[in-house]
Amino acid sequence: MNIEINNLEGLSSAAKALLNFAGDHKMIIFEGDMGAGKTTFIKAICGELGVEDNVSSPTFSIVNEYAAAGTTIYHFDFYRIKNLQEAYDIGYEEYFYSGDLCLIEWPERITELLPENYVKVEISALSADQRVFNFVKF
Repeated sequence: MNIEINNLEGLSSAAKALLNFAGDHKMIIFEGDMGAGKTTFIKAICGELGVEDNVSSPTFSIVNEYAAAGTTIYHFDFYRIKNLQEAYDIGYEEYFYSGDLCLIEWPERITELLPENYVKVEISALSADQRVFNFVKF
């Protein structure tokens, strides 16, 4: 499924579309170049889910936890990990298999740890304001 937006206001509708597309999938990975808007899109998704906490990139902490309507959302950023052992050290299994929603930036650094079923979001920047989102289920 492809969605193109032309401004930040379009993120809300793209987030709703992704959540509808994902259905019961609890793992959503985000791919795109640096600056493509992965964290900004995750903020929009969290907003749609009722998160009231400040949503920010967990670049240095690797994982942030947000509360939303009786559930927990885990937001990962694996950009800075040097090896898979760092993912093991944070106890990734407890998060990934918790049954809670996991949103993962830079999943290509931990590909072999991803479960079988997930949704991939590919983000392409066409210009400063335009983005194309491609959603694929695995």
